[in-house]
Amino acid sequence: MKNLNPKYLKALEASIAASEKIIEIYEEGFDSIIKEDGSPLTKADLASTEIIGAILEPLNIPITGEETEKIDFEERQNWEECWCIDPLDGTKEFISRNGEFAVNIALIKNNDPIFGLIASPVNRNIIFGSKETGVYLLNFEDFHKSERWLKIEEPKEMNYPLVMSSSRSHYSGQVLEFIQELELISDKIEFSKKGSSLKFFDLAQGKTDAYPRFAPTMEWDIAAGQAILEALGGCVYDADTKLPLKYNKANLTNPFFIAKTKPLLEKLP
Repeated sequence: MKNLNPKYLKALEASIAASEKIIEIYEEGFDSIIKEDGSPLTKADLASTEIIGAILEPLNIPITGEETEKIDFEERQNWEECWCIDPLDGTKEFISRNGEFAVNIALIKNNDPIFGLIASPVNRNIIFGSKETGVYLLNFEDFHKSERWLKIEEPKEMNYPLVMSSSRSHYSGQVLEFIQELELISDKIEFSKKGSSLKFFDLAQGKTDAYPRFAPTMEWDIAAGQAILEALGGCVYDADTKLPLKYNKANLTNPFFIAKTKPLLEKLP
């Protein structure tokens, strides 16, 4: 992978640097505040935002993200490319100290996520990829040793029992309708609970088959996971329209969505 797009290498570098700082704060202790929208914020969110911004800024690609200044759509709609970043996805998990938080970085081009990475500061690894590069799993210490990066192949078949990923922090009765659809193709279903975008590690590796989300999320929560899953033949689509999620929209809130691996998509379009 020596010829990996320099933009992607910079994103990997940024995610590792941010993750190292996040863990430093995680171990030394921290306070949190509640933002106007009711979501929590810690100094780890802010430090990660600053580090990622500083590393990516020389690329002259604008950024949308959890803690960055929100630019009016009148300006954003003219962007051909932009980064979509969550500097600390799973702040609630960070505060509860269960280790299930991540750094998300996606590159959006013409409203589609074309590259994504999800870094786990606790596990010290990153899953990343695009349709162009394929998908890889690497440990932080192997960033400069691409021969050690593990290529992730498309899942070949569904799990049995079928495994549905769900969030630790959110659940909705609407998920039951989707479960009924899954029961048409699998007489047994198991549930895997995990916080933040780390769910996409399991989807990408075929450890889980589906992730429905019928609760509010923002673009930076899902863009990286969508890029990775699509590179493996899967999808993340609007639960109502069945169309892939789009990004850099006027409203940065996602519609309710369902993520499926390729084998499940073939069985349950």
